[in-house]
Amino acid sequence: MTAGEAAARAQAVLAELAPLGSEEARAGMARYGIRTDEAFGVSVYELRRVAKRLGCDHDLALALWETGNHEARLLASMVDAPALVTEAQMEAWAAEFDSWDVCDQVTSNLFDKTPFAYDKVREWSAAPDEWVKRAAFATAAALAVQDKAAPDEAFVEILETCRRQAGDDRNYVKKAVNWALRNIGKRNLRLHAAAVATAEAILGEAEARAAADRKDPAARAGRWIARDALRELRSEKTLERVRRRG
Repeated sequence: MTAGEAAARAQAVLAELAPLGSEEARAGMARYGIRTDEAFGVSVYELRRVAKRLGCDHDLALALWETGNHEARLLASMVDAPALVTEAQMEAWAAEFDSWDVCDQVTSNLFDKTPFAYDKVREWSAAPDEWVKRAAFATAAALAVQDKAAPDEAFVEILETCRRQAGDDRNYVKKAVNWALRNIGKRNLRLHAAAVATAEAILGEAEARAAADRKDPAARAGRWIARDALRELRSEKTLERVRRRG
């Protein structure tokens, strides 16, 4: 398919998506902090239905992303072929993340299935941009659930990354660090113990910071990340789930 043909198909898809949206849905998106200036207000459920019909199409995915439309970008992550995704594409898309749902859908639908996923977790975890840094930990959270064959050692390394970055007080970063920490801890018994130990280390470091400066934003971030993670990881529901997995 030529670039022109892919662009034409993308425009046809946009024409299909537009009437599926609503102002009510756009208002709801805005309340949850999602940008709506380039959005129709189409649900993810409807997008998955469209994606299923379109099938896997790398050229179309690239063209959909280039439209800049919110739903088109979510759909691009659903129809792209992970094996055809390049590092350059990942870097380009991540640099254009401007909403938590685009970040999370792209990382969990696509990026975590590419050969570069673990490398990008490491690289992006120290990124200055809030969305790129969130993408590191959103990818890690997705890998913890979806990469069934990965060795524990890969996630032990990510837990150390979570500890190092737990002082970032930016809302969308700290929530993603917490998300990755919790998902890794629910993977199996060994990683549960490692995640609990990591959360305890984060909390200890945060308390030490707070003792020196009660207003330290890094202390505030670390406390929230650790306490919230420990609350879930130590719950009976989580413990029973992990025990069943062995």
